[in-house]
This record gives sequence, C-alpha cells and structure tokens, in this order.
Amino acid sequence: MNEFEIRLRALEPSDLDILYKWENDPEVWKVSHTLTPYSKYILQKYIENSHFDIYQTRQLRLMIDLIESEDKKPVTIGTIDLFDFDPYNNRAGIGILIGDKSHRKKGYATAALKQFLDYVFNTLQLHQVYCNIAEGNEESLKLFQNLGFEIVGVKKEWLKRQNKYEDEYILQLLKDWWVEES
Repeated sequence: MNEFEIRLRALEPSDLDILYKWENDPEVWKVSHTLTPYSKYILQKYIENSHFDIYQTRQLRLMIDLIESEDKKPVTIGTIDLFDFDPYNNRAGIGILIGDKSHRKKGYATAALKQFLDYVFNTLQLHQVYCNIAEGNEESLKLFQNLGFEIVGVKKEWLKRQNKYEDEYILQLLKDWWVEES
C-alpha cells in the first residue's frame, strides 16, 4: 500500500466546483439529509463567510487533502465538519465526506477523522462530539466506532427511505474516551 498524508485546510474560492458537485450528489443527500440542490451562488457565499470564527457561526468545515508520496501534489478528496457547536456545553456534531468513491475504503477518512479529533479535543477543548448515522450505513458506523465512538441511542424509524423508514443511531465520543484510545 502506498504511503499517504492527509491535510485538513480551510475552504478556498477554488473549492467551489468540487463543493457544488458533492453537495448536489443525490447519493450524498442520503447521508446529509439534504432535500434540495445548492446553487453555486449559495456555496460561493458560504465559502466567502467560512473565515468567521466557530463561536460566531457555530460550525466549521475543513477540506481534506490527500498527498501521496509519489508526487506530493495535494488532491482534495473530502470535507469534515463540526456543526451545532455548543460552547457552553463544549460539544458539537461531527460529519465527514469522502466525495469520490475511488478514494473510499483506503484509510483516508480514518486519518482525517483522527487529525480532526485531535484538533477538536486539544485545540478547541471540546468535551464531546456526536454524530447521527443511519442503521444501514455500515461503513460510517465502523469508521466512527473504530475511533472510540459509542452508540448511545437509537431514533426509531427516523429516516424516510422511499416508502419505508430506517432507524438512526446516535454515536458519541467523550474527550476522556479519545485520550485513552489515541
């Protein structure tokens, strides 16, 4: 297996086209709970405002760049997010997307999530993070559980999938659990 490096970075204006592609992918909508497309205008405004402090916006999105050992040229492969940031209780929701299927199942999401959790717990000093994952999303469940997240609840028949409903798990990671695992 080739060695690789993952770098997390702020959004840049040049990310507009790739965000537009990912945010408007119906496959991504299934996990992001999106119901309508995003315009380039809205995404451009989002990028323009992404420099605001997490304490103002209550969210943070970073891009995931892959740097492979051969050429050292970064390729943007995904995004990682904090949302519903609650500074009083020191917690936030967390989510990750590896946008192109060819970059999935190669350890990139694990490497990015580890880096992000170090930042979240050691720099932002959060006490806990949580995520919501559909019962059928086995890859995401495995990713988060392998990094110490525990299922702490189930929202029954929470997600409508055509004419059926699917349960959604609530997973949580406390800083103390992360320190023990890392």
